[in-house]
Amino acid sequence: MSDTTAQRRPGAPGNGPSGEAADQAQKTSVTKRGGAADPGGRGRTTIADGVVEKIAGLAARDVMGVHAMGSGLSRTFGAVRDRVPGGGKSAVTRGVKAEVGEVQTALDLEIVVEYGVSIAEVARDVRENVISAVERMTGLQVVEVNIAVSDVKLPDDEDEEPESRLQ
Repeated sequence: MSDTTAQRRPGAPGNGPSGEAADQAQKTSVTKRGGAADPGGRGRTTIADGVVEKIAGLAARDVMGVHAMGSGLSRTFGAVRDRVPGGGKSAVTRGVKAEVGEVQTALDLEIVVEYGVSIAEVARDVRENVISAVERMTGLQVVEVNIAVSDVKLPDDEDEEPESRLQ
């Protein structure tokens, strides 16, 4: 295959139109060949709610001051579900609910913060991180990120995973 772009010089005699006219001629010839000028416009991409939930869950967990996601009850049930093969919803999406449209998404997050951090700052950082990650990875516009702080992890609290009765 040869590169013909090196042979065409704008305004050179016999090389056809130049500038905007050349661009328009090229676009027209591409369209006449049976396809849209932009290959990215040929088809539709749909993104499942679960995909956005995973991205948001991982992005929220990356923020300093976030101890866990989900309420105490959901974390307890989640710990039990995680031990059962095929137990359902993964720990990554725990505490995250996404509503995904064609071009926009809205998110609800439930977090547990560590004692001593500014809840307002953690919430702001979580919003920024989640919006950045979701918009960058999916191309969807994030219209809102609602954050519910369901608990504070105290320094002397043990993790709330249920103890196994088996020894």
